Amino acid sequence: MILCEFLPPRPHRLWRLAKQIGVDHAIVKAAPELTGLARGPYDRDTLAAIVKQFADAGLKVIGLEGDQFDMSRIKLGLPGRDEDLAKYERMLANMAELGVPLICYNFMAGIGWHRSGATPIRGGAMGTHFKLADVPTSHTDAGEVSADRMWENYAYFIRHVMPAAQKFNVRMGLHPDDPPITPLRGIARLFCTPEAFDRAYALAPSPSNAVTFCQANFKLMGVDLFDMARHFAGRIAFIHVRDVRGTPADFVELFHDESEVDQVALLRLYHELGLDVPLRCDHVPTMAGEESDADLIPGYGTLGRLFAVGYFKGILQSIGVPYR
Repeated sequence: MILCEFLPPRPHRLWRLAKQIGVDHAIVKAAPELTGLARGPYDRDTLAAIVKQFADAGLKVIGLEGDQFDMSRIKLGLPGRDEDLAKYERMLANMAELGVPLICYNFMAGIGWHRSGATPIRGGAMGTHFKLADVPTSHTDAGEVSADRMWENYAYFIRHVMPAAQKFNVRMGLHPDDPPITPLRGIARLFCTPEAFDRAYALAPSPSNAVTFCQANFKLMGVDLFDMARHFAGRIAFIHVRDVRGTPADFVELFHDESEVDQVALLRLYHELGLDVPLRCDHVPTMAGEESDADLIPGYGTLGRLFAVGYFKGILQSIGVPYR
């Protein structure tokens, strides 16, 4: 396994902390609004500068995650999407040239991963929660977008970019919709079932057409995670380790050691399946002393990450699974 952390694209104390806890690989969102740079990673020099800055800090950028520029025209099938698809293909070429072999992407339009707020969990830590009843029923500015329309837009996207991903040997790990519930404020969300992932692969069969195995989202789909790991096996390019308690319409995120899934057995299964892929913790609780951090993004605190990485390393060492 390749232990990694989702790190800010600009120098940050998390870079040093990652090194201090023995994590040498970074997953990055390099969108201009986060980097402060004029262009996204579709610009070769921009991505090269980001990769070099991490390398100078002793960290290897092993993947990009999330929308690296505004993907609205692609996801909603709007005029100008061909221009954006060309950017995406340039980004894949740049990634290959600069040694970044993975992109974790999603096809959530209008609303990305969504939570209603946070609720107290163990010891008063705050875990993010989702309650469908708290989500406004009004449509977004995109209006109502049907599942058929979203599938047309996704097919147009994946058939255009997958040849480039395969040519440049970059794996595109499709992330489930989070939460896996559809529609949300009038927009259909496609990737809420395992069958949807098989349909996505059938649209553009390729070793580069891969899956981000986000444990909690697949669990919320009502499936057995062990069966799903075996089903996707060779298509898994990235693993997000987290767990929730509840239903797709009402759940709270947990500390990693509170998981209702047998994480020890699951990590052992990944090894038995031959998955030597990046793995990171995801969505950690906000812990004591972090509440006043003006830069805190709920789910992405610091202390919970340090705890989770130590937890993973302890499991992997105890069951004899090598990691780097």
